[in-house]
Amino acid sequence: MSTIVDPIDSTVAARIRGERASRRWSLDELAARSQVSKAMISRIERAEASPTAALLGRLSAAFGITLSAFFADDRPRRGAVRRADQPVWRDPASGYLRRQVAASPTIPVEMTEVELPPGAAVSFPAGSYGFMSQIIWVLAGRLAFVEGSITHDLGPGDSLELGPPADCTFRNDGAAACRYLVVVLRR
Repeated sequence: MSTIVDPIDSTVAARIRGERASRRWSLDELAARSQVSKAMISRIERAEASPTAALLGRLSAAFGITLSAFFADDRPRRGAVRRADQPVWRDPASGYLRRQVAASPTIPVEMTEVELPPGAAVSFPAGSYGFMSQIIWVLAGRLAFVEGSITHDLGPGDSLELGPPADCTFRNDGAAACRYLVVVLRR
């Protein structure tokens, strides 16, 4: 029986392999830095497993890069990027859908549209936020954003600038999907 590999999983696998190789880290070293098992990292690098958003958050923190770096095109692009050409990825654990609207290696701003299904939650460690500033803008639905010990209840049109790095959870307690835009300024 053949296994069909999602092209985005192949992209993520190659990026993780490339980031690890450029730092000359062993699987053991990345596992220790990210708190992700060596076996899981190996499976992801071979595109045999689709990582969750939380797991990618731990890997991005270990590398000191944004989550978007795993999905974005490395080549500088000028002009329009059509919706059909924007990378889309679904978290296999929560159903969270992320669309990389803009991420350029030449401009330190990234924009990611996220659709969070009803009842879903995605958590990221504080280390994922240490090298960036972020603003969340809710487009539709309601978002409970837990930043450390503080919960922010956000509705359509509301925005939130994140404070100092803290463990964070994006949570949709509502009955309808929540759509929001994350704007990141890389430092």
